[in-house]
Amino acid sequence: MQKSLAGQTITLEENGVKIVITGDQRIVELSIQGISNEVLNEVINKAIRKSQEMAAKELMNVSGGGMG
Repeated sequence: MQKSLAGQTITLEENGVKIVITGDQRIVELSIQGISNEVLNEVINKAIRKSQEMAAKELMNVSGGGMG
């Protein structure tokens, strides 16, 4: 399922901002008024990954607590 999501993209353009993101929540492109910044993409992707890890830990704590 992860590979399927990674292969799909969503593009949104509003108010001079364009973002292209994969189904597995990885930023492919982020541009503001036509200007793109790869460093910004990397930092955003890192933040998303950390939030996903945090959510996964919380889910494990919640589901693990109910099992015992």
